[in-house]
Amino acid sequence: MSEEYGPDFISITDEDGNEFELEHVDTIEHKGQVYMAFFPADTDESEEENDEEESGLIILKVVEENGEEQLSTLDSEEELEEVYDRFMEDLFREEEGNEGE
Repeated sequence: MSEEYGPDFISITDEDGNEFELEHVDTIEHKGQVYMAFFPADTDESEEENDEEESGLIILKVVEENGEEQLSTLDSEEELEEVYDRFMEDLFREEEGNEGE
């Protein structure tokens, strides 16, 4: 979807049955794996105060299960750090490119 139409939102359900709405920020491929970055779309101020850690960038990977693409958490802290760094590099590269406009 083109950005001129606004941000992309998805709803996901965690293993406990809690539903969350997320705003898609970016998608990258890293070491042959596709990763997607999101921000929480609906943050309550009270939730934000109690759970500041949860209101940051959320990175999930695309996995195929039973022939269907699904989003999954990352397997390790090292994988998360590598992919987070890649998203940040891309974000800063985009911002630097936009400064001259």
